[in-house]
Amino acid sequence: MTKDNANPSIKGKDQATNRLNQVSSHISPKQPRTKQKAQNTLPSDHSDVLSQISTLRKIANTPNPTQRGYIRQKQAGKLWVRERIEALLDPNTFQEIGSISGTVTWQKTGPQREKPTAFIPSNNVQGAGLLRGRKVLLTADDFSIRSGHADGASTGKTVYVEKLAIALRVPVVKLVDGSSGGGSVTTIRKEGWSYLPHVASFPYVVQQLNLGIPNLGAVVGPAIGLGAARVVSCHFSVMAGDIGALFNAGPKVVEGATFEEDLGFQDLGGPMVHCTNGTIDNLAANEAECYEQLRTVLNYLPNSGSEAPPVVPCSDDENREDIALRSIIPRRQARMYNARSIITSVVDKDSWFEIGALWGRTAIGGLARLGGRPVGVISLNCEVNGGALDAAGSQKLTRLLKLCDVMNLPILQFLDVRE
Repeated sequence: MTKDNANPSIKGKDQATNRLNQVSSHISPKQPRTKQKAQNTLPSDHSDVLSQISTLRKIANTPNPTQRGYIRQKQAGKLWVRERIEALLDPNTFQEIGSISGTVTWQKTGPQREKPTAFIPSNNVQGAGLLRGRKVLLTADDFSIRSGHADGASTGKTVYVEKLAIALRVPVVKLVDGSSGGGSVTTIRKEGWSYLPHVASFPYVVQQLNLGIPNLGAVVGPAIGLGAARVVSCHFSVMAGDIGALFNAGPKVVEGATFEEDLGFQDLGGPMVHCTNGTIDNLAANEAECYEQLRTVLNYLPNSGSEAPPVVPCSDDENREDIALRSIIPRRQARMYNARSIITSVVDKDSWFEIGALWGRTAIGGLARLGGRPVGVISLNCEVNGGALDAAGSQKLTRLLKLCDVMNLPILQFLDVRE
């Protein structure tokens, strides 16, 4: 048999063996098992990464009494951001979103191993929790870190939460104490040029407002620039009278522009400014009262305009009669009477919640219940301006009527229109 007539299968095996030898020559000899194990220093279960995440979360959740910002926060009589969350939400219900976003300092501990030695968390805490059993999304500024200014993580976290509110039809609560990631004079000085934030989250906020997804805001410190814009873009807003203020820019910026010196936060936009001109709906004595007002308002509102408002059991007799109503309005039309006493008598007992009591005082508006069902209430106020409605009163009633429209709330009207 000639060479050319050899068995084809034997010829193929020879070629495969040659190819295997050629490939093997390019591969280093197999290392001992002990040496391979020494080089494989990373655990297969990612326990090292989980440990790092746990450490970062612990740092973020633990107050640092030696930090300058934390000291200033306490000296101003304000709660720390995570103390606020505990004071507002139902106990142990907060689930944070973006809990380890921030700036980390790492230390090498071995080959492919490192541990965090310092962590500056994002100055805006966001997440979900329960508010009297209702699920809400929460955003809260941490003024102790850069006064809430220009944190790189704030925008991304905020946009995500705003989108989440639309997708899940869940109410949003905003605790504003700072600029909520807005501009910073320090950054402008460093960069050498001015800039405007693109406010990526606002299209989603507008969509929430139009969908009737409750947006509730509280001013629990200086609400500056973008922070001020965020809190006034709400269905309901409240300001803590002892620590709250709202303005476009701080005292130093105003001084440089108008040469007005020694201006304080209260001068620029304290409660006596914005709770009387309609920028902020309600005034609260302190943070605790702010949070109670937020809980109360949410109790009247649905999760979105596609749902019916929540109905609660009524302990007040729906058929009761108040004899005092027969004589509350004087026969002489020139005399005044208290319209609020009529409202509180007609609606369910202890259910009246007034909105905007300090501004647009020719009108009275708020929320209440009739037989356990939420309603919006509007009335003229004959004790101010002789009962004649002015521009501010008209604006207040219009705002409340729009709120009731988007939230599916019936309207209860008390009318006494002067000729």
